[in-house]
Amino acid sequence: MPVLLVRGRRETGRARGWPAYLAAVGLGAGALALASLWTSGAWATGIGAAVTTLSGLAAERLRPAENPAAGRGALLRTPGGRIPRTGQLDRPEQAGAHPADPSPATGLSAGSAAFPVASGSTGSPASPAYIRRDAEPRLREALGRSGFVLVVGESTAGKTRLAYEVARMLYPRHAFVRPLNRAALPEALRTAARRRRAVLWLDDLEDFLGAEGLDAGRLTALLAGPPGRRVVIATLRSQEHRRYEAREESRLTGSDRDAWRAQREVLHLAAVVRLNRHWTPEERRRAAAQADDPRIGTALRAGERFGIAEVLAAGPELLASWHNAWAPGANPRGAALVAAAVDCRRAGLRRPVSRDWLRDLHPPYLTARGGGDLQPEPFPDAMAWACTAAYATSGLLIGNYTQGYTAFDYLLGDPGLAPVPDHLWQALLARVEPAEAYDMGLLAHQESRLARAAQALAKARRGRVPGADFLLAIAVGDAGRPRRAAADLAGVTHRREARLGPRHPDTLAARHQLAYFTGEAGDAPAAAERFAALAADTAAVLGPDHPDTLAARHQLAYFTGEAGYRAEAARQLTRLLADRLRVQGPDHAQVLATRRGLIWFEDRRPAETARSLDALLADALRSLGPDDPHTLAIRASQADLAARAGRTAEAAAAWESLAADRTRLLGADHPHALYARLEWARALAVGGRPAPARALLLGALAEAEAVLEPGHRHLRLARELLAGLRAAEPGRP
Repeated sequence: MPVLLVRGRRETGRARGWPAYLAAVGLGAGALALASLWTSGAWATGIGAAVTTLSGLAAERLRPAENPAAGRGALLRTPGGRIPRTGQLDRPEQAGAHPADPSPATGLSAGSAAFPVASGSTGSPASPAYIRRDAEPRLREALGRSGFVLVVGESTAGKTRLAYEVARMLYPRHAFVRPLNRAALPEALRTAARRRRAVLWLDDLEDFLGAEGLDAGRLTALLAGPPGRRVVIATLRSQEHRRYEAREESRLTGSDRDAWRAQREVLHLAAVVRLNRHWTPEERRRAAAQADDPRIGTALRAGERFGIAEVLAAGPELLASWHNAWAPGANPRGAALVAAAVDCRRAGLRRPVSRDWLRDLHPPYLTARGGGDLQPEPFPDAMAWACTAAYATSGLLIGNYTQGYTAFDYLLGDPGLAPVPDHLWQALLARVEPAEAYDMGLLAHQESRLARAAQALAKARRGRVPGADFLLAIAVGDAGRPRRAAADLAGVTHRREARLGPRHPDTLAARHQLAYFTGEAGDAPAAAERFAALAADTAAVLGPDHPDTLAARHQLAYFTGEAGYRAEAARQLTRLLADRLRVQGPDHAQVLATRRGLIWFEDRRPAETARSLDALLADALRSLGPDDPHTLAIRASQADLAARAGRTAEAAAAWESLAADRTRLLGADHPHALYARLEWARALAVGGRPAPARALLLGALAEAEAVLEPGHRHLRLARELLAGLRAAEPGRP
C-alpha cells in the first residue's frame, strides 16, 4: 500500500469526505425522528436503536481523518489516515531520506511516483537501488541488543537509507511511527506505546531534543517490555553528536550542565552506529554492480573525494549552486533567502520557517553582499529558485508554503560560514515561541555567546519554560554578574529543595551553581563550605566516582586555595587527580584542569612550575586542541607565571596573544577576554610602556562597565591599574 506524508493542504481528498460524514449523521437523526412519529413504544425504541447504531457506524467509517499537520499530532500516515506498518513503506523518502538525482538519462518523469507525494512536489522517480553498507551488520547487531539505536554520520552519508532498509527487513509488521515535527512527539510516544509492536522513527534526532522534547524517562518507559516489541531508531548528524561529547561538558565548567546533560542522557541510552561519508573500497565494488543506473555510475565517477550517497543527494552541487547564485544577475536574492534559512538552523531553531519570515529576514544578507548592485531578482522568483529541486533532488530549501521551509542540512557543514549575525539573531528571537527561545539560549550559552543566551533565556523564563530560570541565572553569572546569579540561584535552590528535597539530582545541580557563583562573587570561604557539604551529599546520592561528585571536589579544592589555604588545596587536588585518572583517563579535560590547579597551588620552584605547565600545554594541545577553554586557561597560567618571574616582555606578548584568541572565540565583552586585556595592560605598564597600557585600560574599562556588575573584581583591577599609572606620572607624588 502506498504511504502518504500527510501534511498541510495535501489532505484535500480527505476533506471531500465531510459531506458524506454529515449526511450519515443527518440520516440517522432523520430516521430516528420518523420512527418516533410513525411508531410508538417498544417498536420506536428498537427501530431507533438499530438506525442509530447503523448510522453511527457509517458516520465513523466516513468521518474524514484529522489532518495531523493542522495540530500537534503530525505523524506519517497512509492515505486512509492510518499509521503504516514498516513493511508498507516503499520509498526511503518516506523515512526522511534525501531524494536522489533522477538523471535525465533515466527516462523517469514527474508523475512516475510510486506513492502520493507531499505537497509542493511534482513527482518522485524511483530511488536508486540500495547498496549494502559495511555498517549494516553493526546496525543489525545493535538492534538485536538494544531497543534504541542511533546512526551517526555527516549529512548525506546515507544514515537514513541504511536505517530504513534494515528496519524494513527486521520489523516489517511493526507500526512505523514517525513524528513530522517536535510538536508531534507526545502523540508519537502515545501511539507507539499503544501498539503491540512499533518502531518509533526519529530522523534527525536533534529536532526532537530540548525544551518539551524527548527525555530519558519517557524513552525508558516506552522501551519497557519484551525486547524487540518497541524499537526506537534515530539518526543524527556528526556535527550535532559532537556537541554531547565528554570534552564539551568540560567547556561548561563553572556554567550550566543541567540542560545539556538531560539531552546527553538520551543519547547515552542509545547504541551508536557510525557511518562514514566516504565509501570503502568494498562498498564501491558493491555499488559498481549497480552502475547501469546512471545516477550510481555518475557517483562512482566522481571519485573518492565525495561519498556515493553524498553525490546521489547532490550535496556538493547544491552547495556550489548556492555560492554561484551570489553573482550579479544570477540569483542573489535566492542566495540570501538560503543564507537566512541556514542561519535560522545554526541559531538553534528546529522547526521550518514561514515564507513571510524569510521575506523579512533575508534583506540584510543581500545588503551585505552589495544590495542593488547584484541585480537581485523579485522575491517570488527567488523563492521559486531556492525551492526548486535544482538537481532534481531536495533543493536548497525544503518544504512548502503550508509547512514552512528549512535549509538543506548539507549546507550547514560549509566550512566558510561566518558566525550567525546579530541582525538574524535579534529578528529571530522576536518571533520564536518561549520553548524555542530556550533552545536558542542553550546553544548560545554552549557557544559562550552569553549576551545572546541571557536574552533568549529571559524570554523562555517569561514563558515559564521548565529550567529556564536556572539556566538564565547561570548565563547572567557567566556574563559578569555573579552576585545577581547567586541571588537568583538561591531562589532556584530553595524551590527545588521544597519540591524535590535537598538531595535530588536537580537540587544538587542548583546547589553546585549557587556555591560556584558565591565564590565568584568574592566569598571564597562560603563557597568552600557549600562545596564541602555538596561533595558529601553528591557522593552519597550519585556515588564517589560520578562526574558531579568529582566536579564538586574540584571546586572545593579551588575555593579552599582561594580562601588562603593553598597547602590544603594542593592535598585535596592530589587525591582528586588520582581518582580522576582512575575514572576518566589521562586525556580527559577535567584531568588536565585538575593538573593545572595542582601546579598552581603546590609550593614549587618557578622553573619546575614552568616545566610542568609546558608539559601540560603540550598534552592539552594534543588531546583538546588550541581553542579549548582548558588550553587557553593553561596559557593564562603560563603568562601569569612569566609576569611573576619578572619576564615582562614575555608576559605582555603572552597576554596579547591570549586576549586576541579569547576575543575571537568568546567576544570582546566576555569576562575572560576582558581579564586577558587587563593583564596585558599590567604587563605593558610594568615593562615601562605606560601610554599603550593606559589606552588599553581605558578601552577595557569602558567595555567592562557596560557588562560587569558594580564591584566586580575585573572592574576593581582596571581602576587600580589606572590609579597606579596616574600615580606614576611625572610631577605626581
